[in-house]
Amino acid sequence: MAKDVIYEPIELFGLSKKDRSKALFSKIGIVGCGLIGQNLARVASSYGMEVVFIEVSEEKIQEAYRNIGKVLDNRIDHWGLTESEKRAILSRIRGTLDYKDLAGCDFVVEAIRAVDRGVKIKERKEIFRKIEEVVSPECIIATNSTTIIITELASELKYKERCISIHFFVSSPEARIMEVVKGLYTSDETYKKVCMFVKLINRKAVPVEESAGLVSVRIFVVMLNEACEILMEGVSSIEDIDETMKIGFGMRLGPFETADKMGLDKIVRWMENIYNEFGDVRYKPSPIIRKLVRAKHLGLESGIGFYKYDENGNKLVQKGDFC
Repeated sequence: MAKDVIYEPIELFGLSKKDRSKALFSKIGIVGCGLIGQNLARVASSYGMEVVFIEVSEEKIQEAYRNIGKVLDNRIDHWGLTESEKRAILSRIRGTLDYKDLAGCDFVVEAIRAVDRGVKIKERKEIFRKIEEVVSPECIIATNSTTIIITELASELKYKERCISIHFFVSSPEARIMEVVKGLYTSDETYKKVCMFVKLINRKAVPVEESAGLVSVRIFVVMLNEACEILMEGVSSIEDIDETMKIGFGMRLGPFETADKMGLDKIVRWMENIYNEFGDVRYKPSPIIRKLVRAKHLGLESGIGFYKYDENGNKLVQKGDFC
């Protein structure tokens, strides 16, 4: 008579969970899933990474899902994606209200929007502390802020060397670069790992020294201010200024179109922060931009800025009413 066969689960012969190797950046976290957070989540998930994002309410979570879905649907309509690929991307993205869900992340990016500089720094420092409480000491913590110094945000953390600043571009899908900034405490290992992350999502890392506004924002806000000055002088119209820069200099979007896409309220905060840092009048927001923001004409997000937009975000022929 045959002996009874004893079956042993194959898992017993594998490595323990602690000893199993895990691919770097297999799971990333995002705190704040506005325009930047949504784009970062979508791109990271497209390259096979699990994404967990933190928002302040269930409504914000659902709004982020809808907006990410719209972008993916647009790609499907232009034959850049299939329905099954869309489902796979969305399946790797999860929204939550609980910071504890960031446990296990290799990389967490803070990408919130705040109204003023004082609140922004205080709020971001608190977010950094909350992140540090739930992630491992090896997890990299980053901010996507372009005008707040990462050294200041990391100064009160236990593991300061794992903090870094990045700038993920959302103004153009063709802008496949990411500015990467080492702070005073940032280790070389952290910097190299973040550059590896940038490469994994098919972007080019641009090293930038710690400075408010980095490279991109400092150049852009000066150009936008000058475009506003030309407009106020009556030298040319909004449309013609944009056309000059697009056709004459090969820009995909003109300065006014770019500003509308970024959000005029966000640009004003950028300008004020850079102006406070350097005291140079070049960075002071133009009266036109301030007037639009006071009128809640914030650009694409509100449906009106320098231009008007339909419900699908398509630019209408007539320009925004700012005079």
